[in-house]
Parts: sequence; C-alpha cells; structure tokens
Amino acid sequence: MALEARLDCPDLPSLAAHIGDCHRCPLGDTRTKLVFGVGDPHAELMFIGEAPGKNEDLKGEPFVGAAGRFLDELLASIGLTRSQVYIANVLKCRPPGNRDPAAIEIATCTPFLAQQVRLIDPKVIATLGNFATRWLLDTTAGITGLRGKLYHVEGRQVVPIFHPAVALYDPRKRDDLLDDFKRLRAVIDRTGTNPDEGGAPAPPVG
Repeated sequence: MALEARLDCPDLPSLAAHIGDCHRCPLGDTRTKLVFGVGDPHAELMFIGEAPGKNEDLKGEPFVGAAGRFLDELLASIGLTRSQVYIANVLKCRPPGNRDPAAIEIATCTPFLAQQVRLIDPKVIATLGNFATRWLLDTTAGITGLRGKLYHVEGRQVVPIFHPAVALYDPRKRDDLLDDFKRLRAVIDRTGTNPDEGGAPAPPVG
C-alpha cells in the first residue's frame, strides 16, 4: 500500500466527516453522490474495487449494479454475505462515462482509502481488478499476471481477483472469478479469519 500520511480520523464516521462534500479533485463537480464504503466496520475481510459506476453514483453505495449482483453471488459461493465484509473503492466518486481513474484522482483519493484500511484493520484484502491491485501492491503489473497468488502488505494478506464486471462482458471470466473466490476462501480459512461468525477468530485446526 502506498504510504500516504495518516489522517487524524480515529473512526470511520470521523473519516467520512473529514472527506465531507469533497471537491479536492474535479470529480467532485461531476458526481451525484460520494461513495464512501459499506459493510462491517470491523470486518476481517475487505474488498477494494476501482470506482463507482452509474448505479453506485446514484445510490451512494458500492457495487449495487449488475457487477454488484454478481459479487453477491460470488460471496454466497463461499458462504458469505455483504454484512460480513467491508467494500470500498480506490475512488469515491464516479469518473465521467466510467472511464479509467486518472493518476491525480487516485493520488487525491487513496489517502482516504488507506485510512479506511487502517481503521477497519482487515486480515485479508481482496483487490478487485487492476487499479486496486496496483495501488495496494505498488506495482504496474496487470491483474491477469497477479491473480492466483498471495501477497503480504503491512501484515495483511492480499488476494488479487478479477473485477466482477469483467464477467458481464466476457462470460468466460465467470469461472475464473469463481476460482478466485475459492482461493480467497482458502486464504480466509488458513489465516483463522472467520467472517461466518462476525469476525471472531476461527478455532485452531489439527
């Protein structure tokens, strides 16, 4: 994770208040709603996506469109629901036309994301797609070459995964995503993370 300066925000509500009606970059002038994040504030599993899309921009919540419905299906495939995880994005405002995030937008917004990670303090982070993965791993490599491997960042286990939206455009990626989530479940089980019981540590095995 890029080492952004720590913000003086001791909890998620104070961080949200600090961000406020953000206009620190031009996206503040074109968005409908800022999308802060949603889920268990003490989740041991956190998902980081790219940026809000049209539906997210209208509702102010991440992953509520078709990609979000597929994410719910992927979570169900490993026995989880949204209430047991935390979901955020690299950007908190929608880029016009769903274009890729610009470097200045990422640089402006990711200090807030870094503080979210510190406050939630997950044991496992699943990065969804290129932009989240490149930011967290501080790499220029693409998701295709990074997925299927386990990384460690600041004591957290990081599992790069295809973004669920790719399956909407390339149905062949659906099975790849299901495989990615099976690997994620294996990492969760190995680390003693147990979202099934509200984040309580799993009992030792063997």
